[in-house]
Amino acid sequence: MEMETVKLSQIVMKWFPDMMPFLKQNELNSLIVLRDGLGILEQEDAMEIIQYSICEHQSSAPLQ
Repeated sequence: MEMETVKLSQIVMKWFPDMMPFLKQNELNSLIVLRDGLGILEQEDAMEIIQYSICEHQSSAPLQ
């Protein structure tokens, strides 16, 4: 299997569609490179990717 680039929204829709309303659009539009593709991504790995992406967007957000 080759690497595949997907939006975070694709991962969320596959494994955790109920989380969609709680994620910001810029988080959902994040591009994620999957080493072995979306087809064999497991649920635990999907959650880890989602958590990491949220943390990355929070760390780059300006403080108010």
